[in-house]
Amino acid sequence: MTAFLVLLLAYTISQFDRGFLAMVGPDLGPDLCLVPSDLALLSSGWFLAFAAGQVPTGLLLDRVGPRRTVAGFLVLAAFGAGLLGLAHGFAGAAAAMALIGLGCAPALMGGLYLFGRSYPPERFAMLSSLMIGLGTSGDLLGSTPLALASHAFGWRTILFGLSAVTLAAAGLILWLIEDPPRLADPPKTSVWRGFAEIARIRALWPIFPVVFVSYAVVIATRSLWVGSYLGSVHGLDALQRGNGTLAMSAAMAAGAIGYGPLERLVRDPKRTAFAGCLVTGVALSVLGLVGGGSTALAVALLALIGAAGLSYGILMAHGRRFFPAHLLGRGVAVMNIVFMGGAAAIQGLSAVFVRDPGGLGPDALYGRLFLAYGLALLAATAIYAFAPREPVFGPTGPVDPGRGIPALKQISPKWSPVRRQKSAIE
Repeated sequence: MTAFLVLLLAYTISQFDRGFLAMVGPDLGPDLCLVPSDLALLSSGWFLAFAAGQVPTGLLLDRVGPRRTVAGFLVLAAFGAGLLGLAHGFAGAAAAMALIGLGCAPALMGGLYLFGRSYPPERFAMLSSLMIGLGTSGDLLGSTPLALASHAFGWRTILFGLSAVTLAAAGLILWLIEDPPRLADPPKTSVWRGFAEIARIRALWPIFPVVFVSYAVVIATRSLWVGSYLGSVHGLDALQRGNGTLAMSAAMAAGAIGYGPLERLVRDPKRTAFAGCLVTGVALSVLGLVGGGSTALAVALLALIGAAGLSYGILMAHGRRFFPAHLLGRGVAVMNIVFMGGAAAIQGLSAVFVRDPGGLGPDALYGRLFLAYGLALLAATAIYAFAPREPVFGPTGPVDPGRGIPALKQISPKWSPVRRQKSAIE
């Protein structure tokens, strides 16, 4: 329980970090002479660095464990937050956001790695959904509370405080977390070849497109556009924008937590994730087509997108079924590279949709943005329909269809993830 709570704190900070720009952007932008497309590039840089950070994250989780991996990266995130608080232009802000994104790379992966090593596969979806759902409280803090705090203290002070809290979280992880025993790679399997082995598992190929799109469109809406959309299209002031964002964030938290029990009821992560992605794609399309006509409808659709759209944990649980045991760290890292690479790409492409060379109004600009999000997710969900539900069972156990790669077998570790202090006798 202690390990869960400490890693939950790290993930909560990561969630706050990826979404705070939506709230401080209206103040940060003018202070740094940035336009909305610049903010899109800043947010995209965060996710691009986060995705790139999954490569060393996967290697380090398998090689040295989550304790030093998560704590060390959080120090980088703390430094980046302080650097952003000192920024005076786009270049400094971009470097800071990239450093924050890199530092947050293992925040969730450390917890998922411990779950994979400690618990049977059928509990992975519940635990990961609980972690993601509770960690989404970082999004809650990044809505109305952040809007009020930014107004009272200024966005630079907020960033300096974030730096201090992140450093404290790194210290707690070093103090309280115990690494699991290391698993050796099989003979003739190099460190980097493990990533290639994951990428060659054919069962994952129809899963990757929906992984690339599903989280990206939701987090782009929440972390980048929701505040600007509610302000420019619906005319809401700062506090009202914060409340609208809070509604979406609360729905994301509730949805992420609810996915765990739902998956246990359905007993199939694929069907659970498929339904959630389908609902999210339809809701985004409706928001793009008619959301500008009613503030109440727009907020309701944003809440529905948040609740149904956070299928991250269930998709991860589905993909995890096909990972070999010795490549668990790199397996979850590859999935996260696709998740966050999609977020970086889609947020970068978002800048194209919000530019207005032809005199379009905000309603039309954001309408085409959300419609594009919805159609992209529906297309990816259609591909996902062809993904296998679980590994095929061969003579020696579960294997990847067409490749014969052993799937992940449950490990029964004789260790505790909670770091124990040595006694005086020792």
